[in-house]
Amino acid sequence: MEKIYSENQNTCKLAKACPETIQFLMSYSKSLDIITYDNIKFENNLN
Repeated sequence: MEKIYSENQNTCKLAKACPETIQFLMSYSKSLDIITYDNIKFENNLN
C-alpha cells in the first residue's frame, strides 16, 4: 500500500486561479443568504 501512494504523489498538481476568479467567488459568497425554516433550507442570492 505504501508503494501505491508514493507513486501517485507526484501526479497531483495545484490549480492556480486568477485574481478576478477569486474576487468573483468572494463576492458571490458574501451575497449568498441561507434561511432555514421547518428543516427546509432556502438559498438566496442577494444582488
